[in-house]
Amino acid sequence: MAEKIKRFEKQHAPGAEASFSFDRMAIERFRHAFPRARWSDERKSWFVPGKMANRRIERWLAQEAEMLARHGDSKGRDAFAFDPISSPYLEVSEDLRVRTPYSKTVLEELRAVPWASWDDKLRAWRVPFRSFEELRRRWPKIEMAAQYAEPEERKRRREAARDSEAYKAAQQHNAERRRRRYPLPAGDLPPLGRPVATEQYGIVVFNEVSGELVEQLELTASYPNAMRKEGDYVWGKWRSATLPELVRTWPARKPAGAEERSRGWWQPTLAELRVARRNARSVQRRKQNRDAR
Repeated sequence: MAEKIKRFEKQHAPGAEASFSFDRMAIERFRHAFPRARWSDERKSWFVPGKMANRRIERWLAQEAEMLARHGDSKGRDAFAFDPISSPYLEVSEDLRVRTPYSKTVLEELRAVPWASWDDKLRAWRVPFRSFEELRRRWPKIEMAAQYAEPEERKRRREAARDSEAYKAAQQHNAERRRRRYPLPAGDLPPLGRPVATEQYGIVVFNEVSGELVEQLELTASYPNAMRKEGDYVWGKWRSATLPELVRTWPARKPAGAEERSRGWWQPTLAELRVARRNARSVQRRKQNRDAR
């Protein structure tokens, strides 16, 4: 029940205003508790006279909330008894307790359930029976996400993915990233020591061009820019751009065209710099937290 209390003086008489969502029985209980209360069409609220009106209204609203919670829990228990949820992820006690493997989907769904809360001691989500209908509505998605997040299921997916082309391409890409090298057109090299944008690694700083020619066999799917263009390529050594460097970098006025992207590097736009700066700040905060610990 949404409610609001406001201290108010009406014609120099002390009192307080109270407003809550319309419910005929609640209004009857309110009128019984506050026989001198008067309704204001202009303010859409009840005025209760008296110096202690504010405390009295707060106490009444708390009692109403407790009564509605008990009533909701009773209805929820009846609904659960009539049509229970049978799942290894759900335990029934004085409330409903949900334990699942970690899953972002499960977290999002449970956070959307009214009055659901995480209990650190129990290592479970506690859901009062008054929220049973909402929990039941979301349960198929919660259970599916929990099953998907089971360790055995994750292991099975990893093993199945090892034979896929996508997995092999990802492994190859990670191996290339660890080498910190990048094919650059020999006749159109980027400026050294300044942040530039790349197709594969985002905004980086090239600090060395070895002059070593790139063999055609080394131009794998990790470097589609070099595969699309004729001419010699040489290996450039790169590192991640630091936050101060990204802040000092002047953005390009317009996004890179097809020709700039095909060569593999270009001057970053403001939108690209903002993303890189945000990521750099996150890296900096994590490093500071590790150092502090």
